[in-house]
Amino acid sequence: MKRSILFLLFYSGLCVAQAQDAVYQQPPKEAMAYREFRQKTTIPPYGLENVKKQIAAIKDKPGESGDEGISALPDAVYQSLSPREKFTYTMIHPEMYAQNCDINMIHPNEHKEIFGYLVSEGDEETWSQRQLDFLRGNRDSVMAWIRESANRSRRMGVNYKNALVEMDAWEMIPYIIDFYTANKKDKDLLTVLMLLMKRGKFTPFVQSSSYKKLYGMEGNHERALDYNKANENLIITRAQTYYKKRKHS
Repeated sequence: MKRSILFLLFYSGLCVAQAQDAVYQQPPKEAMAYREFRQKTTIPPYGLENVKKQIAAIKDKPGESGDEGISALPDAVYQSLSPREKFTYTMIHPEMYAQNCDINMIHPNEHKEIFGYLVSEGDEETWSQRQLDFLRGNRDSVMAWIRESANRSRRMGVNYKNALVEMDAWEMIPYIIDFYTANKKDKDLLTVLMLLMKRGKFTPFVQSSSYKKLYGMEGNHERALDYNKANENLIITRAQTYYKKRKHS
C-alpha cells in the first residue's frame, strides 16, 4: 500500500538524519521487517477492477491548509456501487487524509512485542463517516467477506483488523484466535482481541495491569507487552471469556 511505502521512505530519511547525530540506533532488520508486515493491507477481490477505475477518476479536495482534505467518489457514483464493491472501495481507499508528523518509531524489539494499538492508528488516511456507517451498517456481511478473503489469502491486513475494531466485531473472536494460532506470526491479532475487550469495557481486562500499561494514564500507541507464552495465553483466555459473556448476555 502506498502509505507503507511513504512511511518507510520517511523513516529511512529520518534514520539518516539522526544517524548523523551519532545518537540514533537503527532497529535490527527483524524489527524493520515486522513493522512492514504490520502495515500491510489486504486488497479484497470484489469488483476490484471497477473500483480501481472509479478511484482513478477522483479529484481530491484539499482543505484550507492544504495538509488535509477529502478524496471521495461523488455520492451518485458511490451509491451505484454494489455492497461488495463498497467494501472493496472502503478497504483500499479511505476518503479522508491529513498530514501527520507524529510518526510511531519502530521499536528495537518490535517483532517481540504485543502492541496496544494497531500500527495504522494515527496514519495519514482515515475512513470518512459514510465509510464507517457502511461498515457498521453492514457488519454481518463485512465480517463474512473478511473471513472469506482472509481464508483465501491466509493473512489479515491491517485494514481488515481496523474494520473489525471499528465494527466492534466481538462475534469474530473465536475466528481471530483460530486464525492467530494457525501461524502466530501476526501478533497484531492479539492486539485486535485486546481492542475488542477494551471497546466492550470487559471488567477483568479493564482492571488488569496490562490494560493500565497499554491504555491507562501513561498509555499510548508506543506501549507494548512483551511477547511471551504467559501474555499470549492470558490475552486469549480473557478474550474467550469475554466472547462467552457477550454471547449469552
